[in-house]
Amino acid sequence: MKEKTKKLIREYVESLLIAAVLALIIRTFIVTPFKIPTSSMEPTLMPGDKIFVNRFIYRFGLPKRGDVVVFRYPENPRRDFIKRLVAFGAETIEIADGKLMINGEVVDDPEIFQELEYYNRGAYGAEDAQITIPKDCYFVLGDNSGSSRDSRYWGFVPRKFLLGKAFVIWWPPKRARAIK
Repeated sequence: MKEKTKKLIREYVESLLIAAVLALIIRTFIVTPFKIPTSSMEPTLMPGDKIFVNRFIYRFGLPKRGDVVVFRYPENPRRDFIKRLVAFGAETIEIADGKLMINGEVVDDPEIFQELEYYNRGAYGAEDAQITIPKDCYFVLGDNSGSSRDSRYWGFVPRKFLLGKAFVIWWPPKRARAIK
């Protein structure tokens, strides 16, 4: 009987260790949970929403304009931020009449850019400011432009700081959906 008990305990311990290692690998390299702390991404993401971030996607491809991305905050790389990617290196960005302009053209694709209104704020978002994004960097904005500390204030997100793409809200259940 003692031998059976030892064998059973060993099997449980091995199974738990394997599960823990797999969970750690998945969370570190593939999918990470993230909780939305502020209103800077309203109406897309609400404070308290819990999302999953695909950390794997940008290892094999480049982000797209309009992606909701998680990145290390340039002013304090120990903190993670979430914003919408709006411009790439070598592009010139301007905010005029509530619209986002890239290289002199109003951005309307993806469709979310038609729904949002942007405000001129901060050192990089001043009225009539045309900012050229450095190579290997991105310009990110919160969807709630009136209440977001984003690239307009602190500048650019280096490519190496990009952590992943937000792809689903999983909590609360009534808001569960894919993120556009």
